[in-house]
Amino acid sequence: MARVKGGPRAHAKHKKVLKLAKGYRGTRNRLFRRAQEGVIRAGEHAFEGRKQRKRDMRRLWITRLSAALIQYDMKYSRFIAGLKKADILLNRKTLSEMAINEPKDFEKVVNAVKKG
Repeated sequence: MARVKGGPRAHAKHKKVLKLAKGYRGTRNRLFRRAQEGVIRAGEHAFEGRKQRKRDMRRLWITRLSAALIQYDMKYSRFIAGLKKADILLNRKTLSEMAINEPKDFEKVVNAVKKG
């Protein structure tokens, strides 16, 4: 039997990595080894970024709620505690969207929390 070397497979792998590294600066978009380093690092940053985005969005919703509650003379922490006591199951994203787009409905929720 003839000897089988890994040429086509290696070439395909190199092409795949270089395609992923398109647009990188310097030799990272031309040389396989440098490109592979860049692609691996980019993947790590993308993975971490997906977690970071969730944190950032939650912080944004809390900030929006806090700002919306100023006109009702209420602090965010008291509001969230009141929501739990009043058994209102709305998450922070929904509440912040409600505060922006439907202020009248948000006012009803705040009043329900104040009563409870």
